[in-house]
Amino acid sequence: MKTKIGHLQVNVNPKNQAFYKALFDFLGWSLLYQDENILGVGDEHGCGLWFVPGLKQVVNDYDGIGANHIAIAAGSQQEVDQTAAYLKDQGIPALFETPRHRPEFSGSPDETYYQVMFASPDNLLFEVVYTGPISK
Repeated sequence: MKTKIGHLQVNVNPKNQAFYKALFDFLGWSLLYQDENILGVGDEHGCGLWFVPGLKQVVNDYDGIGANHIAIAAGSQQEVDQTAAYLKDQGIPALFETPRHRPEFSGSPDETYYQVMFASPDNLLFEVVYTGPISK
């Protein structure tokens, strides 16, 4: 058997849909569907993220049971830095002293794990990360 992630449903407050639309436009994802409550975006490999209204009014705790974060793979360290600049321009703070290299996750001294992490208006944790050769 050979499988992959097809899509993820992420429950959000519909008033924050514009944040997710703008973010994934910036990240180069395609619009799959949008109405007043639902936003679907897809990457070039067919994986979709569907932002739909949550049915309960609870605060997300990314350190609790459930998914911790959604990682978006970048093609270069520069793309991570561009994302960090985009977030700063949008007033979204980078978390956990990012952007930064995480050598403990790279697996090789010639490679890097370079990330920026941030929380959405719904307190969902996102990471944009480059893994690969270190840029000189």
